[in-house]
Amino acid sequence: MQLKHLKTLLTPQEGAAKVTCMTWAPNNSKFAVCTVDRVVLLYDEQGERRDKFSTKPIDSKYGKQSYTVKDMAFSPDSTKIAIGQSDNIIFVYRIGEEWGDKKAICNKFVQTSAVIRLLWPLEHAIVFGLVEGKVRLANTQTNKSSTIYGTESCVVSLASNVSGKGILSGHADGTVVRYFFDDEGSGDSQGKLLVHPCPPYALAWGTNSIMVGGCDKKVVAYGREGHVLQTFDYSRDRAEKEFTVAVTSPSGQSVVFGSYDRLRVYNWAPRRSVWDEAKPKEIPNLYTITALAWKKDGSRLCAGTLCGGVEQFDCCLRRSIYKNKFEMTYVGLSQVIVRNLSTGTRVVLKSHYGYEIEEVKIMGKERYLVAHTSDTLLLGDLLTNKLSEVAWPGSGGNEKFFFENETVCMIFNVGELSLVEYANNEILGSVRTEFMNPHLISVRLNERKQRGIEDSKRLAYLIDIKTIAIVDLTGGYNLGTISHDSKIDWLELNETGRKLLFRDKKLRLHLYDIETTVKTTVLSFCTYVQWVPGSDVVVAQNRSNLCIWYSIDSPESVTMVPLRGDVVEVERADGKTEVIVTEGVSTVTYTLDEGLIEFGTAVDDGDYYRATAFLETLEMSSETEAMWKTLSKLSLEARQLHIAERCFAALGDVSTVRFLSETNVIADKISKETGGDGTEFFQVQARLAMLDKNFKLAEMYYLEQNAIDEVIEMYQELHMWDNCIAVAESKGHPELDSLRRSYYQWLTETGQDEKAGELKEGEGDYQGAVNLYLKAGLPAKAARLAISRPELAANSDAVGRIAAALIKGEFYERAGDLYETIRNNQRALECYRKGNAFRKAVELARSAFPADVVKLEEAWGDYLVQQKQMDAAINHFIEAGCSLKAIEAAIGARQWKKAVHILELQDDTSAGKFYLKIAQHYASLQDYEVAERLFVKGDHIKDAIDMYTAAGRWEDAHKLAVKCMTEEDATALYLSRAQELEKDGKYKEAERLFTTVKQPDFAITMYKKNRMFEDVIRLVAKHHPDLLNETHLHLAKELEAESRFSEAEYHFMEAQEWKAAVHMYRVSDMWEDAYRVAKSHGGASAQKQVAYLWAKSLGGEAAVKLLNKFTLLEYAIDFASDNCSFDFAFELARVSSKQKIPEIHLKHAMFMEDEGKFAEAETEFIKAGKPKEAVLMYVHNQDWASAQRVAESHDPDSVCEVLVGQAKLCFDQKDFQKAEAFLLRAQRPELAVKYYKDGEMWSDAMRICKEYLPNRLSILQEEYEKEAAKRGTRSVEGLVEQAKEWEKSGEHSRAVECYLKVKDGPNTAMMEKCWMKAAELSIKFLSGDRAIEVVHTVGPRLTQLQKYSAAAELYLNLDLIKEAIDVFIQGEEWNKAKRVAKELDPRYEEYVDQKYKEHLKNQGKVDSLVGVDVMAALDMYAERGQWDKCLETASKQDFKILHKYVALYATELIKDGKPSQALGLFIRHGAPANPQNFNIYKRLSMDLLNLLGTDAAESYRMWADLRNMLLLLCDNLSKSAEANSPAHEEFEEMLLVAHYCATRSAAKGVDQLVSISTKLSVSLLRHTEVVPADKAFYEAGMACRAIGWENMAFIFLNHFLDLSDGIQEGNLDALDHADFQDTDIPFEVPVPSKLHVTESQHEEIRDWVLTVSMDQRVEQVLPRDERDTYEASLIAANSGIRSLPCVVTGYPVLRNKMEFKTPGKAANKDDWNKFLMATKTTHSPECQDVLMFISQWCGGLPASGFSFH
Repeated sequence: MQLKHLKTLLTPQEGAAKVTCMTWAPNNSKFAVCTVDRVVLLYDEQGERRDKFSTKPIDSKYGKQSYTVKDMAFSPDSTKIAIGQSDNIIFVYRIGEEWGDKKAICNKFVQTSAVIRLLWPLEHAIVFGLVEGKVRLANTQTNKSSTIYGTESCVVSLASNVSGKGILSGHADGTVVRYFFDDEGSGDSQGKLLVHPCPPYALAWGTNSIMVGGCDKKVVAYGREGHVLQTFDYSRDRAEKEFTVAVTSPSGQSVVFGSYDRLRVYNWAPRRSVWDEAKPKEIPNLYTITALAWKKDGSRLCAGTLCGGVEQFDCCLRRSIYKNKFEMTYVGLSQVIVRNLSTGTRVVLKSHYGYEIEEVKIMGKERYLVAHTSDTLLLGDLLTNKLSEVAWPGSGGNEKFFFENETVCMIFNVGELSLVEYANNEILGSVRTEFMNPHLISVRLNERKQRGIEDSKRLAYLIDIKTIAIVDLTGGYNLGTISHDSKIDWLELNETGRKLLFRDKKLRLHLYDIETTVKTTVLSFCTYVQWVPGSDVVVAQNRSNLCIWYSIDSPESVTMVPLRGDVVEVERADGKTEVIVTEGVSTVTYTLDEGLIEFGTAVDDGDYYRATAFLETLEMSSETEAMWKTLSKLSLEARQLHIAERCFAALGDVSTVRFLSETNVIADKISKETGGDGTEFFQVQARLAMLDKNFKLAEMYYLEQNAIDEVIEMYQELHMWDNCIAVAESKGHPELDSLRRSYYQWLTETGQDEKAGELKEGEGDYQGAVNLYLKAGLPAKAARLAISRPELAANSDAVGRIAAALIKGEFYERAGDLYETIRNNQRALECYRKGNAFRKAVELARSAFPADVVKLEEAWGDYLVQQKQMDAAINHFIEAGCSLKAIEAAIGARQWKKAVHILELQDDTSAGKFYLKIAQHYASLQDYEVAERLFVKGDHIKDAIDMYTAAGRWEDAHKLAVKCMTEEDATALYLSRAQELEKDGKYKEAERLFTTVKQPDFAITMYKKNRMFEDVIRLVAKHHPDLLNETHLHLAKELEAESRFSEAEYHFMEAQEWKAAVHMYRVSDMWEDAYRVAKSHGGASAQKQVAYLWAKSLGGEAAVKLLNKFTLLEYAIDFASDNCSFDFAFELARVSSKQKIPEIHLKHAMFMEDEGKFAEAETEFIKAGKPKEAVLMYVHNQDWASAQRVAESHDPDSVCEVLVGQAKLCFDQKDFQKAEAFLLRAQRPELAVKYYKDGEMWSDAMRICKEYLPNRLSILQEEYEKEAAKRGTRSVEGLVEQAKEWEKSGEHSRAVECYLKVKDGPNTAMMEKCWMKAAELSIKFLSGDRAIEVVHTVGPRLTQLQKYSAAAELYLNLDLIKEAIDVFIQGEEWNKAKRVAKELDPRYEEYVDQKYKEHLKNQGKVDSLVGVDVMAALDMYAERGQWDKCLETASKQDFKILHKYVALYATELIKDGKPSQALGLFIRHGAPANPQNFNIYKRLSMDLLNLLGTDAAESYRMWADLRNMLLLLCDNLSKSAEANSPAHEEFEEMLLVAHYCATRSAAKGVDQLVSISTKLSVSLLRHTEVVPADKAFYEAGMACRAIGWENMAFIFLNHFLDLSDGIQEGNLDALDHADFQDTDIPFEVPVPSKLHVTESQHEEIRDWVLTVSMDQRVEQVLPRDERDTYEASLIAANSGIRSLPCVVTGYPVLRNKMEFKTPGKAANKDDWNKFLMATKTTHSPECQDVLMFISQWCGGLPASGFSFH
């Protein structure tokens, strides 16, 4: 938590004027401050003072000075303020919701002592502490106060917990007491909690502990039960004073303590469970802090001081901007304020559990908040300010959120759907589903009130694509499951959750009633459906009809309105419901009948009287009728019989109205008599059951009351005689026989002869029954009886009558059955034929008339065709041999396959007419291949081409057209068709036609003409990539000319011409866009330049504001002055940066100087405060007078420099006298000496020095001597003479120096003599150190003269043995050196030997060195590149030495690009398993694999050598400590790759083995971590192409081209590996450093791939084997099982396997035998070598193997 000072709300006074208290409103909109003069000031949340009011004393007679305000608090609803006063009273003021509302006292609470502290934690409950020690509660509702608890000590502080449901009171004796209104399940104790060492004036209750501070300068953190957790001791800090006040942040995770000039901040660290102290906020002269108040959203802290000041601070951990639309302020770890920057609205997001909020996202059209903590998920609706926090253990952030429903958030996570209701902190429900589309999930949460239902929360979702589940979220149980026969693509519950609409993929709309579980199909071809908001009305679209169900309970009652467009949405607002329809480019609205919609709402509310009254206002229509029906049904269910009567009256159902009227009379009568509900009376219930046609229920009601006669009467009235007689029989009614007679009589009277006949039949009177059936005109029934009763069949009269009646009634089939029964087959057949009973006719004909069967079959077929039963007719026509009729019937029955089958069996040409029709059918089914075959067979090729064209299959159409037309005609046809499509606006189809005939330029022109620039760009990129930038630029300029700047900008960017875009915006005065483009694309420099030019175009203060906004003001001033825009620079500097003005003057002066305007430059230099620069300018231009003038006027210190400059010029001009005068005037004699000295005028220099600088004279003389010596002014003879003089005079030291000065002369003998003399004198006469020094000087000189013995003798005279030896070594006198070492100091013998070896090395005498130091000699051979000698010598040493130099030689060969020679080395000398050699082996293998063109037969020897070397290495590794290590496995893989390469080269030399060599190339693709990927894919693709495996060739070479592009870009991330999914070809491969093919090969491959893709003759799918896996993949895609690779081809060994002795080695039998046979027949030495290697590698060949003899 950081505190940042924002502003001063109230200015402090000079003396003490204490701010007594302050408080923030819970809604964050108001802030109140009470000053020492008892006035309450009200501020808004921006800190602006908006209102104020004065407080009052308990009684006006005491006057305003009689009290002070001790504390105050806002009510929870922010409309009132409670003020506690020292005159024993609390006033509650109503301040209202708006500024300026009238202030009024609404409550008074008089106390027995002064009120010290006050809180208002809960509605109507004010908690306050008194001087006498009591803590009391004032209830604003009852206007009474009561004591919570009492103590003996004055209350000094009060604090509440974060929720406001617990309070702490601090007392003067140090006691802290805790009290809970509700402990929220914490179990914490109440009462005296702790005793603090001093009065706890500063008391704060955080989330996890209680913090107390006081006058002892300590802050102590106590645990929940009062034990000390931490102590912060400041008692030794002299600057610290007592703590006066404390406040807790709203989240409870930060606490601020106020003292003198200081605010101390403590933050709770949840991970360590301790308080951390942040850096204190120190403000000098603030004085003691008397009051603190923290804004309820945690964003502001206000502090009041002793001097009456109020300071406001911003509190936040961090602040960020989200998508430039929302500001996130983290005011605590668990609290974030989210503010909408455009509207200013704010939401406080807070974790109730105190968890740290990790990240806040705004989703769902920027309306919903989502935030994660470690254990919970926070969700919120910014519009309604509803927030939820639900338990959500870490899910890795993989959830998907859907916000389509405004009341609930849907969260998908790993197949589980969770629902969270906003403002509810529990997960509403969770279900398993894989369908995340919001259209496939419907949630309804109390969206409409329903009678008798408090909580309605329902969910419908898909279990699978054909199954819907409906769940009650309140009870957590399943309401139903709907299994459907087709895929479901939309579903939605109505607002009450009682009905579900869903649509399937066949566009059928279904309604499901959840309570009755009835599913109804309500509409076909449904393209749109929606429930009307706030009702159960449904709106749907079926093709060109708008369908409205005002009463969905009657799905058949639908109102249909014709429309021409498509329904977009349904809107309901302002008492009006409209359906929005788009008709082309216009939008049309259709208004629904709001009255009809309202009816549904009344019904849902159960207000049937209102529904009736509403319906009575409507005219009768189909919709109104459906509503009356619905209301009648509902009112009957609700037993509201009068309303039901009115409904049936409206429907015109008179009988029901009469029946209900009678029922109502009975019910009303019973109600009057009993005073109860008349509808409960049995007679009323029975009548209602009768009305519902539930007669059995009515019977039950009557029989329960033993009202048998009423039951019989009911059944007689209904003429339900069977039920009537059954009741009479069961109850033994005396009138039973009478009833039966009455029943028969009634039947005959009412002409129910059939029923009477059935009665007679039941009584066994069959003849009477037949007569009655015939009378009733039911001959069929009579015939049935006659056939079943033999006695009737024998009666020819009866049979004749029945048959005649049957024929008359055209019951021919029955007549036939009757005739067949009496064996009259001829009549029976005739009747069957007349009655079209062909099955029976055919069956009879087969036994009685076989010759008629064929005719009958044909007639049967004709009849079935008439009956439109084409399916059934086909087989009958086939049976009758009528093929053409059979084909026609098959076509009519849409049995197309059968029709084709029959048609193809026909030889008759007349059948050819059917081809066109059948082909057209297959074309309509999009089965184009079959349709094409039929069109071609029927000679309708033009129709086939039209079919393909219409279907957009231009390539197929083109192929067919080319086959059947000339190419020119086909192209012309396509172009004309494309132009037609272009006219019709079908540009995509036209484009495909243009590209099919390879005329993309036509398509580009078309798109350009129609200003479809995106398509222009797409086609140019595809067909003319070289012109893409040019096209972008051209389009950009066109768009710029049309002022379509944003589009133009896009094209400029694509053309990489951002400067042009900037220029465009600049010219159009659109500076903001110019700046944006420059910032995005031009980098910092361009961005600054555009901002500068923008500012320059504005000028004045506007320019300054703009540059300040971009923090570029200083840059602009510098840039302007650097670029000579001095006026603009001065303008900017004068407005904003006056300190920069001198700098600009300076730059202006320099510019003027460069321009040669010296006078102006002088003025500017002086204005810039740089007169010295003006002086230097004049000096530089040798204007000495001006220089002198400026210097004397403005910079006296520079006068000297002007004189020196003049002097230097005079010296250069050889005017020495004048120069000397200038320098002496400038008081610079030392410069005069220097100039004379430099000019070799030593006498003048001496003169000046002697006169003006006598102390430096001796130094000058020495310099002169040195100079003289350097110039050789003194001869050798002179020096020798001088030395001798010194020697004579005993000045031996000077003599030595003179002798040593003799050097660099031609007389070496003289020099040697002098040096020896110097050495001799120093040894004899000078001190030891000086003698050694002289000898050390002379020795090297003698050595230089090659006087080695003399030099060594000198060194030995002074016992300098090492130096003597070095001299002998230098002179190559090795024996003398050895003798001196041996005799005088044996320690140096080894040193001499070492030097001798080095000498031999340096001299290159290696042969001599061998005898002295073999290793050194070997190293020398290696250095010189004499590797043969080196290896020959090393071979005579041990194995390790040999292989060290083999490795070195191999490394050098590899570096020189000679890997083949390096391989030869290892072949000759072996490949030991030394880890230090591993990199060499790897590099060698990789270099060989990288060689170009090594897949031919000629490369066999190289691959065989590599293979053999790697085999030897792997054998060595398996015996070493490196066995089975990663390195071992890597070399095993390299061995396998080398074996494949060698075997491939061997196979390429034998024609029969070309497929094996190709398979090996394909197998190498799984090793592209080792083999360069581009090379591997190129070789595999070329091999496949060579043997005609075009699918694989296309895929491999296409991937090779992608790889090539990636290699050139240096990145393979963009590669598409879709073709190699579920194969073992690796995706992650090293990027080759360069391409392994030539440019011409690359271009040839590109052309071939393009040709193949255009022809579409290959399928871009890798071949699969029996595992349903790519045939060359070792790993099965489905099971993951890894097969062994074949040792001959590398392909997986599946079933036909040959195994070798070595485990893990196997071969495909067919490939093995093929290889063996080719080896035997061709005697290829390479193939034999491969078999020998396999034998060695795999532990021998199988029994049927190859013989090498």
